[in-house]
Amino acid sequence: MTVARTWAVALIGLDGTLIEVEADISAQLPAFVIIGLGDRSLREAEGRVRQAASNSGCRLAPRHITVNLSPASLPKHGATFDLAIALACLAADGMVDRTSVDRVVHIGELGLDGRLRPTPGVLPAVRSAVREGRAIVMVPTANAEEARLVPGATVVPVGSLRDAAIHHGADLDARATEPIQAAPHGDVPVDDLDIGDVVGQSEAVDALETAAAGGHHVMMLGPPGAGKTMLAERLPGILPDLSIDEALETASVRSLAGEPIDGTLCVRPGYEAPHHTATAAAIVGGGSGMIRPGAAARAVNGVLFLDEAPEFPRTVLDALRQPLESGVITIHRANSVARFPGRFQLVIAANPCPCGQYGSADGACTCPPAAIRRYLGRLSGPLRDRVDIHLNIPRVSAAHLRAARASSALHSSDVRERVAAARARAAERLKETPWTRNSEVTGAWLRGDGALSRGVTAVIDRALERGGLTMRGYDRVLRVAWSVSDLAESSRPTAEHVGKALYLRKGIAT
Repeated sequence: MTVARTWAVALIGLDGTLIEVEADISAQLPAFVIIGLGDRSLREAEGRVRQAASNSGCRLAPRHITVNLSPASLPKHGATFDLAIALACLAADGMVDRTSVDRVVHIGELGLDGRLRPTPGVLPAVRSAVREGRAIVMVPTANAEEARLVPGATVVPVGSLRDAAIHHGADLDARATEPIQAAPHGDVPVDDLDIGDVVGQSEAVDALETAAAGGHHVMMLGPPGAGKTMLAERLPGILPDLSIDEALETASVRSLAGEPIDGTLCVRPGYEAPHHTATAAAIVGGGSGMIRPGAAARAVNGVLFLDEAPEFPRTVLDALRQPLESGVITIHRANSVARFPGRFQLVIAANPCPCGQYGSADGACTCPPAAIRRYLGRLSGPLRDRVDIHLNIPRVSAAHLRAARASSALHSSDVRERVAAARARAAERLKETPWTRNSEVTGAWLRGDGALSRGVTAVIDRALERGGLTMRGYDRVLRVAWSVSDLAESSRPTAEHVGKALYLRKGIAT
């Protein structure tokens, strides 16, 4: 029998499926056939595998080689199957031990010289392999550190196909090769930005703290130069550290996006600020062939900031409505459905009109009323209804600046401690539920275990009756009220907390 098998992982979104890679060598005319619903880059593996094997000193026999990737009905994308295909062929040819390759999951793209290239998506692939009970994983040397982040994984790093063959029992002498390294990644840490840099916007800073405590989405409306971008950039710095599961999820998305992952698991929330010319695929994910995560997915457990939001195409903005509601980004294709985590905090910033001067004291705005309505109308009602906190950000006056100089400045570390304590209170209250943050709870819980008395909710009951709130908006006010209560170290929201939440939602003072 000439059939040998090993294992690889096919990723669709962050969901990975174990793939059985079978190789058969038969006495027919020389050929190399790959079957199993692979894309073009996978079908081109023949050239990479044959040349890599030849340059590694383990040349494949000039016979008919058939490689089957099972399950055959599952779409498979990319060159990450190269290593598994090559070792299955070498095992079928008797050059390596079949039992050894059958025990290991192989992930990696081959170069023509036989070296293994850094491969995107190694972290989610290894996590999927471990979940399926395959703990031994062979990966390129450049991806070894990120693979070791997965608890329970036994990682075998190799720099070349020759090293991999020697590991599996090939009778070859070790040859020194310089492994291909990943490109350096030079992002500036967002924690370098301190909330104390913001002056004259005490109400906005207080609202931002409430948003951080409950994981609420924020919309800021104000003229240019008022500090909207400055506030958004400092939101990640007041968010608490991620849990191990959240950090692994975040790193998995980064890995799938092709960003280098070092050996230290980053526990700080991320920050994404796409340009207003970004397409829907760039924001939520997509692409031909292998579906890549967009900015919203890369912002998982962090902040997604849309500056000058009305300048984004309306179809792009409305593509965020489903992730904001469900916490999951779902991308449908004809033969597959990819899912990415969509739990991020959305921060939207917009000018009050095209020129940005509407409502200013000097009356400098020259925009006609129709242009103002059309400009803000690009933010659809359903999208705005899904945003918990709406802030009006005025320009900072000289009086505000003098008052800020005289008062003691806040620091992100101090605010972060209060936010972490508020989230801990919410997590303790919700420990018997699937949720950990106030922004995640459902209306059923708010009217069940979390129900408040009629005296406490009277103000939002009246707003609902008058049409000032939708039912979704009603629930979101209650969620913000619980966050205000947690920051105040109160066991349950009071009427004052609900009134503040309504003000943050609609600008209605009570």
